Amino acid sequence: MIRFPVHTIETAPEGSKPALRQLQSAFGMIPNIAGAISTSPALINSLVALFGNVHGGSFTEAQVQVILLTDAVTNACTWAVAFHTALALKEGIDPADVEAIRAGRPPAEAKAAALSGLAKAMIEKRGRLSDGDVDRFLDAGFGKDQLLEVIAAVAASTITNYTGSITKPPLEAPFQAHAWQG
Repeated sequence: MIRFPVHTIETAPEGSKPALRQLQSAFGMIPNIAGAISTSPALINSLVALFGNVHGGSFTEAQVQVILLTDAVTNACTWAVAFHTALALKEGIDPADVEAIRAGRPPAEAKAAALSGLAKAMIEKRGRLSDGDVDRFLDAGFGKDQLLEVIAAVAASTITNYTGSITKPPLEAPFQAHAWQG
């Protein structure tokens, strides 16, 4: 098995240190997955910039977590499912909706269901959405700009999900209660 280091600010390559400092400031910690990603300065810097745009976009933080949790489940990234479960609950998403997403089902709340459904369809269909996929999202009250914004969130989560599946970082203690086996 290939093992990847989980870097700290002190052990990371120089080019990764500013991004890790930014994550430390945002989360109060450096998530283990970011420590693993920082092995590649190009990847960690791309991720931090992209996530900055995703979290600064038009979606609420709860909506961002619906997308990111859906993506983590769809991509079967155990680390990211646990992490985004914790963040989704922290953002006030109904625990039943969180459990539905973790089980691969749509949440009960209509807008969350449309958002989750679109994110899942983008991954499963590799971006080749049908008119019905697009219409369901727009009919739920989202804008065309937001449909395109979901692409940025899917791209960011793909970086973490793929890296998590390859590097297998350990799950931090605060997220252990949300461990997921898929």
